[in-house]
Amino acid sequence: MIKTRPFGEIIKNVFLFGIAIIVLFPFIWLFVSSFKTDKNVIAYPPAFFPDLWTLTQYMNVGRNIPIFSLTKNTVVFAGGVTLISLLFDSMAGYAFARLYFKGKNIIFSIILLTMMVPFQIVMTPLYIEIHKFGLLNTYAGLILPRATSAFGIYLMRSFFSGLPKSLEESGRIDGMSEFRIYRSIMLPLCKPALLSLGIFHFMNNWNDLLYPLMLTSTANMRTLSSGLAILVGNKVIKYGPTLAVAMISLTPLLVLYIIGQKYFSEGLAFTGQKD
Repeated sequence: MIKTRPFGEIIKNVFLFGIAIIVLFPFIWLFVSSFKTDKNVIAYPPAFFPDLWTLTQYMNVGRNIPIFSLTKNTVVFAGGVTLISLLFDSMAGYAFARLYFKGKNIIFSIILLTMMVPFQIVMTPLYIEIHKFGLLNTYAGLILPRATSAFGIYLMRSFFSGLPKSLEESGRIDGMSEFRIYRSIMLPLCKPALLSLGIFHFMNNWNDLLYPLMLTSTANMRTLSSGLAILVGNKVIKYGPTLAVAMISLTPLLVLYIIGQKYFSEGLAFTGQKD
């Protein structure tokens, strides 16, 4: 006998398919449009598929902006912030979740309050501070202010709080130091949380525009997002190369999210569980 699906399930699948099309359409349109000619890009009424598929826009990118330098800066900035933040966020999260010290709850509450402060409020003091230290237009000036984050500390604290206390107690009985318990016992169990937080940090910093634009002054130190400002400046918008650069910038994030989607979901699912 042929099994027929319930009508409600069919409606649900059709609805979810429609939502998926709506979400994916801008990405598909961006990909297709990056292979159009300048005439097709600005044509009205717009056509979804180009009359002639061409790599002209990608070749024009290298003539308009230092694409390789921008990509290198973005990888160094986003990758450096991600690695350092994972270390400091996990250490701070472990301390707030497992250690007992005076004022712990007050300090953690203050850290959470910083999540409510918009970046626009602190950008001027931050710029002055980086300028005083002589770190403007340097990798250190981009990476160090984001060496840790309130969200990362909160996420790791929530995950550490959900691990059994017997794990660290057994380590203390064996004479292990607190740092070794964190490094050898607790940290390996946090792989889903670390990967999900790493994806969050990498994507957030890869896409950031205002922060690197504020702390860099030359095209050779800008990131991909801030480099796009070059293509839309001087009252002229170069639509074709802008679409190509946007596609180049978006591709690594899509690949990273597709690969790490399983761990990202697991990290969010386990975070917040209590023992």
